[in-house]
Amino acid sequence: MLFFTQCFGAVLDLIHLRFQHYKAKRVFSAAGQLVCVVNPTHSLKYAPTRCAAAQASTEQGILPPCHHHEAVHDPQLVPCTCPLFSCPWEGHLEVVVPHLRQTHRINILQGAEIVFLATDMHLPAPTDWIIMHSCLGHQFLLVLRKQEKYEGHPQFFATMMLIGTPTQANNFTYRLELNRNQRRLKWEATPRSILECVDSVISDGDCLVLNTSLAQLFSDNGSLAIGIAITTSKVHSSEADM
Repeated sequence: MLFFTQCFGAVLDLIHLRFQHYKAKRVFSAAGQLVCVVNPTHSLKYAPTRCAAAQASTEQGILPPCHHHEAVHDPQLVPCTCPLFSCPWEGHLEVVVPHLRQTHRINILQGAEIVFLATDMHLPAPTDWIIMHSCLGHQFLLVLRKQEKYEGHPQFFATMMLIGTPTQANNFTYRLELNRNQRRLKWEATPRSILECVDSVISDGDCLVLNTSLAQLFSDNGSLAIGIAITTSKVHSSEADM
């Protein structure tokens, strides 16, 4: 009976995932956009990343302890940027993508324009929906987070991070678009570098921010579809022409 129950539950999950994907393809196939269904990553104990902890200590005027016998940290090493995980991994920028794909099983989708379909929006905070987007010869990390900035008032934060340096990030512009029931909402900005903290981007509010009621206006049966488009920035394009 236990084996049957587990198998039956897995089959139901698969049917639900296929249904969500079919529904998204039916809605967006006319626009010729690729659709990726993203399941939530939920953690009961939200472990802040090392960069977030360092930032909090700095804001409180507390410097991290310095021990002379410790090895000097390599400034070229990047800590794991996957939210909701207290992952001790760190490595060079060029191996961040393999780590995210192999260790955290984050999917990657290619194309100039894609649709990010986040399921189960009703789950309690904190919850993340994460995907990598390969476009224009670079990889980007899209993070949608449900988080309470004020107790009892969850909000949704969506941001795009370039897996590259801040200088490279300035060469691109990303657009997030919500479109449902004759309503359209757009956010356009320069992506932040993955060398910066996702936590700090969200705390600064430099991203698409939705309160619960606004997210419900654009959601469909607990799923939120976000259109993603990445282009080279106008400044970068004009420089290339010159």
